[in-house]
Amino acid sequence: MTDSADVPQIYLISPTEFDLSGFPDRLAACLDVTDVACVRLALGTRDESRIARAADALREVTHARDVALVIDSHYRLAQQFGLDGVHLTDGARSVRAVRKELGDDAIVGSACGASRHDGMTAAELGADYVAFGPVGQTTLGGDTRAEQDLFEWWSMMVEVPVVAEGALDAAHIAQLAPHTDFFGLGDELWSQDDPAARLREWQTLMTG
Repeated sequence: MTDSADVPQIYLISPTEFDLSGFPDRLAACLDVTDVACVRLALGTRDESRIARAADALREVTHARDVALVIDSHYRLAQQFGLDGVHLTDGARSVRAVRKELGDDAIVGSACGASRHDGMTAAELGADYVAFGPVGQTTLGGDTRAEQDLFEWWSMMVEVPVVAEGALDAAHIAQLAPHTDFFGLGDELWSQDDPAARLREWQTLMTG
């Protein structure tokens, strides 16, 4: 997962629940229409057998296309399942320990809500990227939103790549494209009848 100085890259986030008979094909279609930097397996379960089956299915799709696959929160499973790293959801609190556990080659990302302090701390502790969100209006995560000025400030002050995610739409993508390194697209993409077609539309907005 690499930073791009000019055009934001795409970071896809799986649904918290999906059907293994259909979702891998939908993901593959998206990976085949445009370049994608990373995919996050974000199942909302602690059932390791379910996570393992999902990891196997998505790893087959992503690694065949040389796309990184990280797992949400379950960092101890990243190595076990042959994944590329982990996306942490506790701000900066576990970045140091997880980096030590997984080593320098693993991707370690940190979700920091809308907190500049958490973002800066995570970056200092060795996170490969920091994610801010939600950007759009959502019933999840309370009323706090990551506003445009946060991304403008980060892009000017910090070298560690930043991900904009959470309830994104075409307007958010157009506004934030000059100020973010990655767009994290999840439910707003998978809820579409044709995610690959919508991804092509949004990718055009990212390139200006």
